[in-house]
Amino acid sequence: MTALDDLDPFAIFDAEAERLDRYFSGLGAEDWMRPSRCEGWTVRDVLAHLAGEDAYNHACLDDDLEGLWARLDKNGVSGITDFNDWTVRTRRDLPIEEVLDEWRTQNGDTRRRMRALGRDATLSTMAGPYPVGLQAFHYSSEYATHGDDVGVPVEDARERTAWRVAVGRFVLEEQGADVEVEEDDGGGLVVRTPRGLGRLTPAEFVEATVGRLPDDHPLDADLRDALRCLA
Repeated sequence: MTALDDLDPFAIFDAEAERLDRYFSGLGAEDWMRPSRCEGWTVRDVLAHLAGEDAYNHACLDDDLEGLWARLDKNGVSGITDFNDWTVRTRRDLPIEEVLDEWRTQNGDTRRRMRALGRDATLSTMAGPYPVGLQAFHYSSEYATHGDDVGVPVEDARERTAWRVAVGRFVLEEQGADVEVEEDDGGGLVVRTPRGLGRLTPAEFVEATVGRLPDDHPLDADLRDALRCLA
């Protein structure tokens, strides 16, 4: 049993996609060019990245990662950072509505196919065969992170933070991270490594797991590195 067993990964993934869709659908021309929290990327660039990364998601579902790597290699793309940049730069000259429609269509297909497989099925990933439900939690975390990156409004912040904390703690344990995370009596989280100790609110813990803590946050560098597991 894990803290994720009582959560529906597909419902969470759907909710984060729908939240992004509502937000993107209401943006004006100037909004798309605002900077995001992703260094060097505008809001438009974040959408392009989301649209492009479904090439990976579909390759996992199709059990054809080798085909994707071959296609990327043909385009001179190697490594995750280069792939992320490629998803953006290949869409910069396309109309925004075209990119938005691509993302809606491709991600809708990803979510439908994953739900149809069920949480206990497995699919191919860069890390090897992996449960579909757990992969959906990873995708949900990324969508939530990029939603925050572009300023998507969040009405259910407490519930959203709770599942993100659960996912972050699970992934840290799954990766064998050299860090302990415990709840304190005040609803916060105590984080420890052999070299340091820190206290975070649940929201700060989430930001730490995705590498989004502000530079001026007092958490020391060792703990920051130990907690970063979803970015």
